[in-house]
Amino acid sequence: MVLEKGIAGLVDAFIADGRPSSRDQHIDDRRAGYVASTALAGETETRVRVEDIELDAMTFRVVSPLNAVGSLPCVIYYHGGCFVSGGFTTHDNQLRQLAYFSQCRVIAMQYRLAPEHIFPAAHDDAEKGANLVWHYAGRLGIDKHKITLAGDSAGGHLALVTALRLKAAQQWQPAQLMLIYPMLDATAHYESYTRNGQDYVITRDTLLSGYEMYLLHTDRMHPEASPLWRDDFQGLPPVHIITAEFDPLCDEGEALYQRMTKQGVSCTAQRYLGVNHGFFQLGGISQAAQNAMRDVAWRVGRL
Repeated sequence: MVLEKGIAGLVDAFIADGRPSSRDQHIDDRRAGYVASTALAGETETRVRVEDIELDAMTFRVVSPLNAVGSLPCVIYYHGGCFVSGGFTTHDNQLRQLAYFSQCRVIAMQYRLAPEHIFPAAHDDAEKGANLVWHYAGRLGIDKHKITLAGDSAGGHLALVTALRLKAAQQWQPAQLMLIYPMLDATAHYESYTRNGQDYVITRDTLLSGYEMYLLHTDRMHPEASPLWRDDFQGLPPVHIITAEFDPLCDEGEALYQRMTKQGVSCTAQRYLGVNHGFFQLGGISQAAQNAMRDVAWRVGRL
């Protein structure tokens, strides 16, 4: 159990600072801290074109490879932030890198956040946004048969629930799902919440306080609050799950792999060693982050 050098520096500083809890932060400070962390994302990828557009009162960021022509495969990307923070700014470099390395069009959406907007606001926005991208595929220059739903943390949760909603509606299905350390179980059932819950920057408090704000009036075992426990995965497209060794969510991500496999889903999973929750956004200090980005890009670009 050895942390990557860059991650170890973050963890050491967090512990030396007294393990500050997200519960003690004003939401504005929490959001500002997330934006500040983008300094660790590495050099900004400039070999892409970035455009913000509005469709049916929703705002999207479209990131495209330079000189892209014709209909490209598409990644609909849901940002993380524990349902209470995050957006285009926090994920700018990841969206850029994913578009460049995959040579796909990457489309992110700004869904509503808690505490201003509680369940099911983010879920409804995630579904609506996916349907808008599919409906306007021609205008957006994407191949509607080659759409990947992807997301990290809360965004991975939203990608999964959106795919389940689309399956239930029997309208269209994404080609695949990419779930990056997804939030899956609001009951914090698994042991990694204890094993990795205190020291690794994104703590048990960080994750559970996000759930508490978003699921204010919602039972934690609601099937769209804790999708891990659902028994209707069969019929989903292929799924790839990324977990992190020192993440409170590590065990539940791997449990999802087991549950999906038993329910007949074509599912793969990879645990990245030496890293914590959120490492995918730390490409400036983490080799694992760089490796994960290239792997995700390869998987979405091969469609």
